[in-house]
Amino acid sequence: MTEQQQPQFGIQRLYLKDVSFESPNAPGIFRKEWKPQIKLDLNTQTRQLDTDVYEVVLTLTVSAKIEEETAFLCEVQQAGIFSIAGFPDETRDQMLGAYCPNILFPYAREAVDAAVVKGSFPALMLAPVNFDALFQQKQASNETGTTN
Repeated sequence: MTEQQQPQFGIQRLYLKDVSFESPNAPGIFRKEWKPQIKLDLNTQTRQLDTDVYEVVLTLTVSAKIEEETAFLCEVQQAGIFSIAGFPDETRDQMLGAYCPNILFPYAREAVDAAVVKGSFPALMLAPVNFDALFQQKQASNETGTTN
């Protein structure tokens, strides 16, 4: 009789993989009234590093425009190495696609805010993201054969 492996989840490491900040229209942009249009794009990538060990990379790309001029463009790749063992495939996929990005998001949000402030712009605290809903949407679109 084989023993059922107990489900296990662990965070091995959280790290900033890449950060980029551009302010192509500085210093002129600082003379304009600060009423930016903020756009957030996010993406997650997962790759298996070893048996039951995965790297999840959450990429946030934030752009701010005043009228048609770009005030700044900031991209952050926040990553983590996670141990996930003993879960059914569906649960593991949901953990990699939603739970792990939920863990990474506050770190990515802080890195974006720090870069924006260092660029001499007002602090930017991004609103929370519902990764569970995004994961469900992605699963639904994969099942219907549509792509985003």
